[in-house]
Amino acid sequence: MGKGSPVTFDPTILNQSWPLPANPRPIVTFGAGSIVGDAHYPAYRKGGFPIAGLFDPDQAKAQKLADDWGVKAFSSIAEAAAVENAVFDLATPPGRHAEVLKVLPDGATVLIQKPMGNTLTEAREILGVCREKKLIAAINFQLRFAPMMLALKDAIHQGWLGEVVDFDAWLALDTPWQLWPFLNGLPRVEIAMHSIHYLDLIRQVLGDPQGVHAKTMGHPNHKVAQTRTSAILDYGERVRCALSINHDHKFGRKYQACEFRICGTSGAAYVKLGVNLDYPRGEPDVLEIYPRGGDGWVTVPLEGAWFPDAFVGRMANLQRFAAGEDKELVSSVEDAWSTMALVESAYRSSAAPATPLDPRP
Repeated sequence: MGKGSPVTFDPTILNQSWPLPANPRPIVTFGAGSIVGDAHYPAYRKGGFPIAGLFDPDQAKAQKLADDWGVKAFSSIAEAAAVENAVFDLATPPGRHAEVLKVLPDGATVLIQKPMGNTLTEAREILGVCREKKLIAAINFQLRFAPMMLALKDAIHQGWLGEVVDFDAWLALDTPWQLWPFLNGLPRVEIAMHSIHYLDLIRQVLGDPQGVHAKTMGHPNHKVAQTRTSAILDYGERVRCALSINHDHKFGRKYQACEFRICGTSGAAYVKLGVNLDYPRGEPDVLEIYPRGGDGWVTVPLEGAWFPDAFVGRMANLQRFAAGEDKELVSSVEDAWSTMALVESAYRSSAAPATPLDPRP
């Protein structure tokens, strides 16, 4: 869209979905945690992906989830890995990814739950296994595929915001950490398990930053390692990017928030990530655009939500890439390495001392 274009912004033509594969392949899931029943399986059923079954070391837990969805509960990891023509869906804790990857067939197609390991060292091992076994592997950074985010990126691509120069993420939530018992005792939680989504999305919109200033911490009212984070991503002198994350805002819905504000040189966008408000039930997502040349905010009618629609798009891109229908594998393990490197730098920054104040003369 050139300068001075008389074209009127039409929010209904923004792309919000990923095309489905022509021949969906069966999915085998490793892990039976809440995310599988809350997001993975609703998405796969909605997208028309056949579910071959699941495996979890807790066989009672696996059987219950399998019964809920009418799928097979495999008796062993080897039985699950032996399903022919399967796409393997690792909904496993990050510290278990590498050992599951090692038992999969060489050349397999794999979706790996974020994060790509607990640390950059574990991410390095995962990357090495994927390279050695020639796996077609992507990380489940599915926020990139949420309808609101696909539409936002389409609006940016079409030039409705101009050059993006500001990106703010603001969260004040009451997050139910008890839904994920595997987080108990982990030394890294908030950035590695939650804000990693936002860091990854920001990388896709703005590219890789030069560095990061961050502080992440827990809260006196519980023992989860970290639930509050402040971070500034350094993109030089032209772009400002900041995140303010507080999962301990337990004072009613009125002033809670989960939103992005993205400003360009000639337009802006507002995004509400509704699923995090009263998770997992959530609220509707919201995307509004103040387009270049416009005189007010325009609401984009969204066709779906982060949960479960982003999971449909995430799996669709992986299967389409494996079939040769897509040229790019979004959030491949190679690209996801850079998100993990950003996470690692944020933790290093948090552990480093702040710039001290000069003493009083």
